[in-house]
Amino acid sequence: MPIILFLATAIGGALNAVAGGGSFLTLPALIVAGVSPVSANATSTLALWPASVSSTFAYRGDITTSRRWMTVLGATSLAGGLAGAILLVRTSDSSFLRLLPWLMLVAAVTFTFGQKLRDATAHAGTPGLPVVAVAQFFIAIYGGYFGGGMGIMMLATMALAGMTNIHEMNGLKSFLGVAINAVALGTFILSGAITWKYGLAMAVGATAGAYLTASFARRIDARYVRTVVIAVGWLMTAYFFVKR
Repeated sequence: MPIILFLATAIGGALNAVAGGGSFLTLPALIVAGVSPVSANATSTLALWPASVSSTFAYRGDITTSRRWMTVLGATSLAGGLAGAILLVRTSDSSFLRLLPWLMLVAAVTFTFGQKLRDATAHAGTPGLPVVAVAQFFIAIYGGYFGGGMGIMMLATMALAGMTNIHEMNGLKSFLGVAINAVALGTFILSGAITWKYGLAMAVGATAGAYLTASFARRIDARYVRTVVIAVGWLMTAYFFVKR
């Protein structure tokens, strides 16, 4: 089973490097392995976080957002991520398992229709920083609690704010995602929610998958990868609806 989890996370890290959606593989794999639902979600965060840090480092030169925006959005991301993580560790396994199909559905819908959401928000009026910060706070709560589809939500908010450079948007999204998951991960560690015997090996797998993919990720047509991720997302969503 550890080898299967390692491979699942390596593929998840590779998917995140190209199109996102790695948690569609890591979370179900942990639950199938017998890890309790809340611990599986927390351990999935640990598994994918190092790879997201490396992605942020790779995009560091593309982030030209003003320090004021980064400071405010970073602070709201930390606050929201902490709130979501605390909410998760206070949720019973049975309650989380009942919520999981719906959370997976939100993630699958967001991932499937994310491009249309971004296009729609790009043509809307440009809100100020306070409105974007409030939106980011609620996205961060969702991210600290579950996180699937969080990146698409952030990109849509950035498009609504008038950002158009996709590399800058991806860089800022990665930075904020690292902040959200860092404070969430700290909460999970302190609360004892991490299954360490799987988490560390999976983190190595995700990082290796992301690193190996990075060298040729730009040559892969992201549409094909997204199609695979969408199919996996809907299959996993259906699985948890049937299983509940």
